[in-house]
Amino acid sequence: MPGWLRPRAGQCHHHRAGNARSAAGHEARRGGWARNTTRMIAQGGVAWRIEVHATLPSTSDIVMGAAEAGAEEGLAVLAYVQTKGRGSRGRNWDSPSGNCFVSVLLRPGGQITAAGAWPLIAALAVADAVLPLLPDPARLSLKWPNDVLLGDKKLGGILIDLAADSAGRLRWLVIGCGVNLAIAPTLPDRMAACLRDEGVDSPPPQLFARSLLASLGKWYMKWQEGELAWIHASWLARAHPIGTRLHVRYAGHDLHGHFAGLSPDGHLLLRITDGIQTISSGEVMLAVS
Repeated sequence: MPGWLRPRAGQCHHHRAGNARSAAGHEARRGGWARNTTRMIAQGGVAWRIEVHATLPSTSDIVMGAAEAGAEEGLAVLAYVQTKGRGSRGRNWDSPSGNCFVSVLLRPGGQITAAGAWPLIAALAVADAVLPLLPDPARLSLKWPNDVLLGDKKLGGILIDLAADSAGRLRWLVIGCGVNLAIAPTLPDRMAACLRDEGVDSPPPQLFARSLLASLGKWYMKWQEGELAWIHASWLARAHPIGTRLHVRYAGHDLHGHFAGLSPDGHLLLRITDGIQTISSGEVMLAVS
C-alpha cells in the first residue's frame, strides 16, 4: 500500500509552545466561530458538518474514530492547534496556531486499488483555496503524492487514511490537510513556506477551511461523475513540468530520473535510463540542479 495512505519576507513567526493555547483562543474568536462548535454548510455538493476545536491531539484521529463509529460522510474537524499532528511516512506535523489543520470524512466506495486519485483530488482542492490569495499564482505547484509547494518550499501537505472491507472496497476515507497560512514551521529535511511570506494577509483558518471544503466538494463531484482523466489533467497542469528531475526513495532504493506523468491509477511515472518506472509509494524530492 502506498506510503501516503495510512491501514521571509521576515513575516512568518516560529511557533512557541507556551503561547499556543492563548493564540488558539484568539483564532477561535477571529472570524466569528466559537471553539468546540459545529457549523453546517452545503458547498460543492457535500453537506459539510464542521466541528471547530481550539486544541486537539490530531484532527485525523478524531475523524477516523467517528468513521468507525458510523458517522456519515461530510464530517470535517478543524483544530487551531494540534499537539500530535501526523505527516506522511510517520513524521510529526508541526501544528502551531495560525495555520489550517482540518480533516474530513468521505465514504466514496470503490476499490482500494483506486485510492491513488485521492491525494490528487485533495491537492487540487488545496490549490483552489490558495491560488486566489497569491500575488503570483505561478509560484504554486503540486508534487506527487501529497505536497503543495510555493517555489521549492512546502506550503502544505495531505495525509490519506482509509479502511476497506474484505473484498477491498473502501469503507471510509479520511483526508487530512495542513496548510501554512501564517507560520512556516521548521522542518527537518526541507524548507517551509507560509502565505504571509508572500505578503498575503493570511485568512483565519476557519475561513480558509470553508474555501477548501467548497473546492473539495467540487472535485469529489468530478470523481463521482467518472472524470478521472480530467482530475489527472488538472493535477498535471499544476504540477512541476514533465521532464523535471526527481530523486525518489522507493522500496529501499534511491532512484534518479525525470518526471514522466501519472499512471491510470494516479501513481508516479519516472523516466529512468532503461525505461519508465511506476512508483506507487516513495519519498519524492525535486533534484538539486
